[in-house]
Amino acid sequence: MLQKPLFEGITQKELAIQLEAKKKCREKLPTWFQTPNIFYPPKLHIEQTSSEQTAGYKASLIQGEKLLDLTGGFGVDSYFFSSHFESVLHCEMDSDLSQIAAHNFKVLDRKNVICIPGDGLEFLKSTNEKFDWIFVDPSRRNDKKGKVFLLEDCLPNLPKHLPSVFEKASRILIKTSPLLDIKQSIQELKFVKEIHVVAVQNEVKELLYVLEHGYTGEVEIKTVNLFKDQQIGFNFNLHDEQRTSVQLGKPANYLYEPNVAILKSGGFKSIGKSIGALKLHQHSHLYTSEKLLSFPGRTFKIEEVLPYSKKGMKSVSNSKANVSTRNFPLSVAEIRKKHKIKDGGETFLFFTTDINDELRVIVAKKCS
Repeated sequence: MLQKPLFEGITQKELAIQLEAKKKCREKLPTWFQTPNIFYPPKLHIEQTSSEQTAGYKASLIQGEKLLDLTGGFGVDSYFFSSHFESVLHCEMDSDLSQIAAHNFKVLDRKNVICIPGDGLEFLKSTNEKFDWIFVDPSRRNDKKGKVFLLEDCLPNLPKHLPSVFEKASRILIKTSPLLDIKQSIQELKFVKEIHVVAVQNEVKELLYVLEHGYTGEVEIKTVNLFKDQQIGFNFNLHDEQRTSVQLGKPANYLYEPNVAILKSGGFKSIGKSIGALKLHQHSHLYTSEKLLSFPGRTFKIEEVLPYSKKGMKSVSNSKANVSTRNFPLSVAEIRKKHKIKDGGETFLFFTTDINDELRVIVAKKCS
């Protein structure tokens, strides 16, 4: 930044923005990173955009002739949608970002993407065109500080504008932050057909809502955990989850911890029922079985179950172990400090509550 300009007509600040943003793309957007002549926006836009992995997943869900990307951004989602649609319209309120996206679409040879600078909702009001799908990725309103949990606190305010959006398309795909509450979002929206909880390497990245005008059926929840060489899914019906009775049991031979996508989805009864595992407690979200089962999450062999007491903790205090808590009054940090347990090693300690509302420590080793 403080050096003299290296290139005529380009400030060091402009050069730094390009270098910083490109570096962010190395793992997240390898297609852009590896393509010559890509122009990058400030790094914040790269941080806020979908990764290639999540964009590819959402694009695989829909197809048709025309798609309108109402909140186009850097254009990663539009790029992947363009492989499944004959034409994609990319709307972006930030005129500079719209120009950058248009340049990059040419460099990437995506001739079926048209960039429209301006407010996507205003374009929707002015056009007579109809679309097979409309995609929306609402952002947090600038006047909202801290975490946002409601769609009405985002831009655009979809609950408010949903009727006008449905006038131009019968199907809508919405991407939201994983912080948004799923049940609350269903109440705010209309005609929700599917909800996809998308995680990458066991970190929830986004929630996808599939809306179909006139749909009155039950909501299907689809969870997916994406890895480089595979994707692990678990689906359930929201109504079935609500009316299913939970099956509880004491710790047996194996212990199961659902992946983060399932934990976010709230399918705690459905996952146990589908694989035949028992839940340790209604609020513990840990499962057990006598025989080893295939499970979408982490699997452990139980070695010992201890009461959480001064006597029970003797064998694990002053040791080295991986500590987890589920439905337990103390945090991991508090447990480590109180019982002098160092982090690491092959032993896993699960501090939880059992079927009889008693505090337990489950000593386990991870199954390969």
